[in-house]
Amino acid sequence: MRIDLHTHSNLSDGTDTPTRLVLNARNAGLEAVALTDHDTLDGVLEARAAGRRVGVHVVPGVELSTEVDGREVHLLGYGPRLDHDDLNAELARIRLGRRNRLPAMLDRLARLGVVVTMAEVQAQAGAPGTALGRPHVADALIAKGEVVNRQQAFDRFLDRNGPAFVPRPAAGLTAGIDLLHAAGAAVVLAHPGIRGMDEVLTGDLIEMLAREHGLDGIEVDYPLHDTATRDLYHRLGARLGLVRTGSSDYHGTGKAGHDLGSVTTRPPAFHELLRRIAERGGVAH
Repeated sequence: MRIDLHTHSNLSDGTDTPTRLVLNARNAGLEAVALTDHDTLDGVLEARAAGRRVGVHVVPGVELSTEVDGREVHLLGYGPRLDHDDLNAELARIRLGRRNRLPAMLDRLARLGVVVTMAEVQAQAGAPGTALGRPHVADALIAKGEVVNRQQAFDRFLDRNGPAFVPRPAAGLTAGIDLLHAAGAAVVLAHPGIRGMDEVLTGDLIEMLAREHGLDGIEVDYPLHDTATRDLYHRLGARLGLVRTGSSDYHGTGKAGHDLGSVTTRPPAFHELLRRIAERGGVAH
């Protein structure tokens, strides 16, 4: 059984529609996939309907933006109830924060001599309800010929230390875990070994999240985790009783080197996540 638990559609910063993503998952030989768009559940119903048609198990999911010590940390919530009022309110607040920071970001770009309009950013969105963010600014920069790909856009302008970066509101890390649990989700710490996140996501902090907030898992096998990093998190996860997952972080053509199904989750880990979702009253199937 091949399982990919971290993917994005054009309802956030991917390039596939939810239906196309599921079809691509089937064509990649996946039997199960989780749609985990950034701070939105809007693509889940479409993806699940497509999954039923083509025989792919689609797990409802979301990648929730949180922060700790001023650094952004992402949580993968699997199986949240789609009608949970508090979760939907928090997702709406974060999406509004994403959108509201864009004018300031575009102003900083203009001061650097790079003029991008809000209309040009909106034109890069895959659908009217897309959760706009930095990747869409990056795509607008690509369209204008200022950069050749998203990575270059982030490296030159948009990354945390870049000249056009503007912070935005996010849930606190522990509050985010608690909120996702309240909505019935199993919670996995996303890609903890990238972009210097190990500076804030220390072993002691992860242990506290597991013991005091019931963190369910950790994304261990990931395209940007090297062998030593994977081994470190496998051992840490085993010691803390965390589910160890593997995922591609697929974005369609929006992110190179993250091919759908290129990294997968072991079936026993997948079934343990489903058990935890069902135990909390979430949506496992």
